[in-house]
Amino acid sequence: MRHFLISRNALSSLLGPIVAALLLAGLSEAALAQRFLESTPSSKRWADSVLNKLSRKQKIAQLMVIRLSERKGSGVAFYEEQVAKYLKKYNVGSVCLFQGTPYQQAEVLNRLQSKARTPLLVCVDGETGVGMRFAGVVPFPDQLTIGAVQNAEIAYKVGRAIAEQCKRIGIQVDYAPVVDVNNNPANPVINFRSFGEDKYKVAALGTQIMRGMQDGGIMACAKHFPGHGDVSVDSHLDLPVINKSIAQLDSLELYPFRQLVNEGVGSVMVAHLYIPSIDSTHNRATSLSPRNVSWLLRNQIGFKGLTFTDALEMKGVAKFYPQGEAAVQSLIAGNDMLCLPGDVKGSIKKVRRAVRKNRLSWKDIDEKVYRVLLAKHNLGLASVATIDTTSLLKDLNAQSAGIKKEVYENALTLLRNENPGLFPLTRGRKVAYVGIGIDSANHLSGLLRNEWNADTYFFGNTAGNEQADSLLKKIGQQYDVVITGLHHYKKYPGSNFGISSASLSLLRELSRRTNVVTCVFGNPYAISNITDASNLLACYEDDTLMHEVVFDWLAGKLSARGKLPVTVSPAFHYGSGIIRNAYFPVVQPSVVGLNEKVLNQIDSVALDAIAKQATPGCVVLVAKDGKVAFNRAYGHMNYDAKEPVTLESIYDLASVTKISATTMSVMKLYEEGKLDLDKTLGDYLPWVAGSDKAGLKLRDVLLHQAGLVSFIPFYRETIDASGKPKPGFYQSAPSDAYPVRVAENMYMRKDWTDTLYKRILQSKLGPADKYVYSDNDFIFLGKVVEQISGMSLHDYARLSFYKPLHMSSTGFKPREHVPLSLVVPTENEKYFRLQQIRGDVHDPGAAMFGGVAGHAGLFSNAYDLAQLYQMLLNGGELNGVRIFKKKRLIFLLPTAVRSAGED
Repeated sequence: MRHFLISRNALSSLLGPIVAALLLAGLSEAALAQRFLESTPSSKRWADSVLNKLSRKQKIAQLMVIRLSERKGSGVAFYEEQVAKYLKKYNVGSVCLFQGTPYQQAEVLNRLQSKARTPLLVCVDGETGVGMRFAGVVPFPDQLTIGAVQNAEIAYKVGRAIAEQCKRIGIQVDYAPVVDVNNNPANPVINFRSFGEDKYKVAALGTQIMRGMQDGGIMACAKHFPGHGDVSVDSHLDLPVINKSIAQLDSLELYPFRQLVNEGVGSVMVAHLYIPSIDSTHNRATSLSPRNVSWLLRNQIGFKGLTFTDALEMKGVAKFYPQGEAAVQSLIAGNDMLCLPGDVKGSIKKVRRAVRKNRLSWKDIDEKVYRVLLAKHNLGLASVATIDTTSLLKDLNAQSAGIKKEVYENALTLLRNENPGLFPLTRGRKVAYVGIGIDSANHLSGLLRNEWNADTYFFGNTAGNEQADSLLKKIGQQYDVVITGLHHYKKYPGSNFGISSASLSLLRELSRRTNVVTCVFGNPYAISNITDASNLLACYEDDTLMHEVVFDWLAGKLSARGKLPVTVSPAFHYGSGIIRNAYFPVVQPSVVGLNEKVLNQIDSVALDAIAKQATPGCVVLVAKDGKVAFNRAYGHMNYDAKEPVTLESIYDLASVTKISATTMSVMKLYEEGKLDLDKTLGDYLPWVAGSDKAGLKLRDVLLHQAGLVSFIPFYRETIDASGKPKPGFYQSAPSDAYPVRVAENMYMRKDWTDTLYKRILQSKLGPADKYVYSDNDFIFLGKVVEQISGMSLHDYARLSFYKPLHMSSTGFKPREHVPLSLVVPTENEKYFRLQQIRGDVHDPGAAMFGGVAGHAGLFSNAYDLAQLYQMLLNGGELNGVRIFKKKRLIFLLPTAVRSAGED
């Protein structure tokens, strides 16, 4: 099965006349080495020294995480004096921070760490950063908001910023990200805390949050294993039951956890769930089950890091295993850390009794403690630094607004637009704003009043139907544009988010009107109440920053770029969202002088190709004069017809990479005077010295007339006669020795990359000045770009072209920045990788180069790719962003066209 990009000439000629197997298989391979538990001479020496000094009670206490809060009130809170008492008596190992100001927390931590005989491992339950817990710190967006973003690199920024917050205030572990797949809209405990309902997107965004945190030196914690997204009971109050088979769990809930484990997540939090297919012992939560922790998580998925239980004081466990028994069962199950055990003294007593009765052994306890001590050392606790409180709050908030705004601008989702002329707002139009759920002016109403002289109306949640009728009469038909905002409703779905019946009645009546733009500020599941809205915008959060982003959208300063991360109704399913840039709009064909009837004949060509199985599906886009006149998706991603192709579907661009990444980069460097076409490969690439390739001029390489062979089948050296990989070249999980991903569960050994370059240098050189279309030409050029720029080709092209042009779908290695469900499979490969290739580059050579190469590896959807070429047609500029300074493009462009023609 192949999908093809059709050239303009080919399209003109056409128009002239008018995953089935159980995925648990193979999961027992070792996952990526856990750097936080790495045993080096230094960490081993420190851990051995500390372990040998601990008494048996202290060893058990090292496995406990106790609550530290500075807000008094509830009887379960541990205050500084109580924590200090447990430190002195038992040498407890860890605390979890909750309420308090940053200054309070810092001062308390400084005092407690100074008293601790063994440094405290400091944790926080900060899914949105420390602002989720600390007064005065601005939280980052909810994960469901991030789930609407199409560029996972933004999630990495969030993770990295959270790490810097944690570092600043002396935290080593953050219980984030949530990688539960929220496939139950009524979920009373996860819901907006999840990235959404698509397992691929949850995995992609969760991986980037985790990487950002761990690159910043903070241990991330994937939660809540094996998946808390499909429940209707809050485990804080009772034990939720999930009646799914192992196969069903593996096909959905386990996928994100498996991906994060493969990427080296430092810790996993285990949920309190009752899943009979995993463990049928009556009322035994997954957190207390050896089948779940030791068999499934450790043995089958191959997790090597630390495991934390979810809070043991939660009723889902405490109801059935009271008075310290939950701590015993947790350790028997295979957990390392006991989170919020409640009764510290009783838990220690119960664990010691379990050892005497041979339910546990001191060897078990010592192994767990040793792992925790290694983590403490590797997280910097061998020498605890005092937290400096100077400018603490300012430092913690330093990145919040900028990153939060970037998330908001990329999350904003336009779901329906029946009246395209309604916005952007223009002078001379009469505008009104109706705030539902608020009794008085908010930031958005103020902005609209000041800028557009809008009349403002407010309808609080205690107002009744009579007031709603009165307001409707006041509004009447006097306004050109009415902006309706739904505000201040609850985040969880109980009682329909707490929205009153009168508010809903008013909202529904207004939203149906074609002159009304309805903006829903909060959990998008609430949109299920207004699925017949004429013009609808999902805004996800309700704060002054989101108000400013929506105001800018209404004013035409930015476009909506988000997609729904969940299905909210049959009308608005997962992935819904209208994305179009005002500077590259979709218009009627007649606007640009094209005949709509002629363009519609594309339908029959595409459908005929699908019927004859020339391709399972495709996207066709026609643009003219800077406007998109035709953009349609046809068929399915595969011949099984299960996944429809959409306008957002992302394709492997194959050799169009040569034009869209490598040639663009060469043009940019040439224009900047950093690259000389009359210099040789040897002038830029030291590793070609002494070979017959060193003297090849870049000008000839660009023109495919340097004498290089067309391609080299690198993979053949690594497979046997039957087409299967030879031993020693690949393994099924990444490691330091095998880091190069070539396909799912297939990683190439690191040292073979040098062999690939050696094979190019050893290849026979043909006559100069003879045109031979060659992958090797552009492999060399990609390396020249990297040598000059100091960046990978992926990063240089992204920062120079794709990011400034808002091409969110375009890039190498799409698994790292888009959900896999958007990526179209290329082939069910019968040799070499022996699997369906999806999200990994189809070209075997580019795959062996790690997915980034000058000749292949780029992915994009049709709209974003069209933006790139519109920029070229505009003389190097699009939407005020000038990519190339010279309007007259340099002579390299014909080379790009020639390369495209070969495809």
